[in-house]
Amino acid sequence: MAAKHFNVRVYGVLIEKGHVLVCDELIKGHEITKFPGGGLEHGEGTIDCLKREFVEETGHAVEVTEHFYTTDFYQKSAYNPNHQILSIYYLVKPLEGFMVKSTDKIFDFVNKTDYAQTFRWIDVKKISGVDFTLPIDKKVGELIKERFS
Repeated sequence: MAAKHFNVRVYGVLIEKGHVLVCDELIKGHEITKFPGGGLEHGEGTIDCLKREFVEETGHAVEVTEHFYTTDFYQKSAYNPNHQILSIYYLVKPLEGFMVKSTDKIFDFVNKTDYAQTFRWIDVKKISGVDFTLPIDKKVGELIKERFS
């Protein structure tokens, strides 16, 4: 029997002018819409992870303002059936002017290579679970709509 592992993911919810930032990515041949963030590395705390991931993905530093949601149900990894996903979401705000290149078109990649990414803003009044690919992000999309619209 294969060993079972936890995969901890940390994501940021950045809301500006009534819109939330989402990231479209091409991962292992699959187009995915998610929040900016990624995997916790050994020796790293969740907030440090999110700050690192935001800089890596957007080029901008953020401040974590509050915890928003932690997965409260079992979720098997879409990529490894021996991994259970635990995702932690924080509300964030930029430390300086946030000028990430964004588009209005879903999956508007310049080059369709693995780990290509692009950003979009979604109106918090119109956001829903269908805007996201993965089950935990779908739930968070609904929670954002409930709280901020």
